[in-house]
Amino acid sequence: MNGTAVTIVLLLIAVTLALTARAARRNRSTDDHYVAGGRIGGLQNGLALAGDQLSAASFLGITGAVALTGFNGFYLAVGVPAAYLLMLMVIAEPLRNLGRYTLADAVAARFEGRGLRTAMAVATLVISIIYMVIQFVGAGLLAQLLLGVDFPVAVVVIGALMTVYILIGGMVGTTYIQVFKAVVLIVTVSVLLVLVTAKTGGNPLGAMRDAADRFGDGVIAPAHGDTTKAVDTVSLTLGMVLGMMGLPHVMVRFLTVRDGRAARDSAQVAMWIFAVFFAVLPVFGYAALNLVGRAKIVGDNKAGNLAAPRLAEEIGGNLLFSVTAAVVMVTILAVLAGLAIASSGAIAHDLYTTVLKRGEVSPRGQLLVGRIAGVAISVVAILVALWAKELNIAFLGNVAFAVAASTTTPVLVLTIYWSGLNRYGAVAGLVGGLVSSVGLVLVGPDVLGDDHLFPLSIPALLTVPFGFLCAWAASVATRGRAEAAGAPYRELARRAFPDGRQTPAGSGV
Repeated sequence: MNGTAVTIVLLLIAVTLALTARAARRNRSTDDHYVAGGRIGGLQNGLALAGDQLSAASFLGITGAVALTGFNGFYLAVGVPAAYLLMLMVIAEPLRNLGRYTLADAVAARFEGRGLRTAMAVATLVISIIYMVIQFVGAGLLAQLLLGVDFPVAVVVIGALMTVYILIGGMVGTTYIQVFKAVVLIVTVSVLLVLVTAKTGGNPLGAMRDAADRFGDGVIAPAHGDTTKAVDTVSLTLGMVLGMMGLPHVMVRFLTVRDGRAARDSAQVAMWIFAVFFAVLPVFGYAALNLVGRAKIVGDNKAGNLAAPRLAEEIGGNLLFSVTAAVVMVTILAVLAGLAIASSGAIAHDLYTTVLKRGEVSPRGQLLVGRIAGVAISVVAILVALWAKELNIAFLGNVAFAVAASTTTPVLVLTIYWSGLNRYGAVAGLVGGLVSSVGLVLVGPDVLGDDHLFPLSIPALLTVPFGFLCAWAASVATRGRAEAAGAPYRELARRAFPDGRQTPAGSGV
């Protein structure tokens, strides 16, 4: 047991629990629990978005991937800033103006219907559970390293802490924690970067130069000559860039702000934070390869998920190692809380209240069901995490991106921007994208190994167009059916863009 690390972990957890207790006084209604009452400002929400996205998959997974696979691991980092630029331009403001608690609410502003809401809720749950598994695996590995406890025990304890956050603080508490965690993580990464740079003569890219000197130029150059790997990289990047716009726990954050302008401001703040943060991660990956060594990184975890904490230990001793590990633990807890709220909203608000009870549920009843659902989802994610311990969590993150890019992203974008979409098209886009993306991952090389039936690890290159195609084809095939039509598109466009700044082409608005 690392006493220093345990002390710092407990200290940071105590701060987050204090923030949660403070938030409990403002977590009184369903609005408060799911979207913080819509009172969050642009800067605060931008920091919370950063706290949400700077997760275990980002910090641990990408650093480890670069350390073990060289330049190819860098592709895991380039998509997030681009995704937030696209999010800022395309979806942040209209989503805020159309949604209430969940992504299904935004689609229901145009197409109400139990089948469509059910499909949207199921897609939300699949994406959220995959992403929760990532966080549980990262937290379990760190806790195992710090405390010497078994991986299953660590995961269960972390799940219990997350449950406290969502039951007491709701989205208000989660926002407080994410802002606090984002600030602490940014400071920690800055210190780590200064120390790494000092090790390489003041050159921030010195770690890449040293890696090339020791392991050859191939380690800092993209892999050539393997068509499958090249196509897989393109597919991965496409899934990350488009998938961000469909991640439920990220997009729900835009429902917590005061207005459309605050939504745009928060996306812009987050984008600049990500641009700097993700540019730094490859430096850490190469530094870990040079200073820690491939053998030790793989010895800790064969997927490389502990390369970042080991690098901190190598250049800053036990204190920096402990701080880094503790910050990552708090990072994971904050992300888990946001995921649990987004997915519990899909169950309590979409499936239970709207689909099963047809809206005949009191706000207090919906809040109770949401809290129970959050606990149930955590149990499912914990069970899956116990199986997924040895998978690289950056890979799991990209699976979640690919599923989101193939399901919720096409439906959200077409709902806002295409007047020809109808209810059947929206359902077909969700179902087609979900079945194809999950199915191809399950028969791909990262699940079946050499016996794979599909060559790409991340199938977004095929499944994203397929999701859009399913929505288009079903809409065209059922055009003219009265039951397929939703609210007039002209009305939706006015609601999505009330100031007329960004009117969809061809809407007639």
